[in-house]
Amino acid sequence: MFPVLHTDRLVLRELTVNDAQAILNCFSNPDVLRHYGQNPLTSLDQVRLIINNFSKSYEEKCGIKWGIELKGQAGIIGTIGFQEWSTEHKRAEISYALFPESWGKGYALEAVNKVISFGFQEMKLVRIGAIVFTENDASNKLLTKAGFEKEGVLKKYIHQNNVSYDTYIYSLII
Repeated sequence: MFPVLHTDRLVLRELTVNDAQAILNCFSNPDVLRHYGQNPLTSLDQVRLIINNFSKSYEEKCGIKWGIELKGQAGIIGTIGFQEWSTEHKRAEISYALFPESWGKGYALEAVNKVISFGFQEMKLVRIGAIVFTENDASNKLLTKAGFEKEGVLKKYIHQNNVSYDTYIYSLII
């Protein structure tokens, strides 16, 4: 059964096909994708396939992705999850994206803290990593505030819009 997580203001729940339009809106938005390392999504069919792949990843224990909702309000304001989840090596990488209208309100940190706690306590991870564009000041600050340590730079690590970008690699270890 997919784990539903609660914070003071948020519900983190499984993504469904009912979220497809919101995901398309988010992940076709240039402001969201500027530091995400992904090409824009272009169709609802593409999004439905991605949602199906999220379900498979969870079933196969190689990833998990939650939709982020405000308590008492229908519809997601973003996504958060782990990819590159290795039960053998007890590690995963965290990623998150919020819709621009939800930026600057502390929702990302609230969701990150809850997912980190779930990762260490329920998934039995010993390392949570993150890869972030060096230019993504907001995400770099968020990870530092959440207790992540910057380990170094991955040069020309992500190629987006015909440009190669350096990224920081972060870790949080128990």
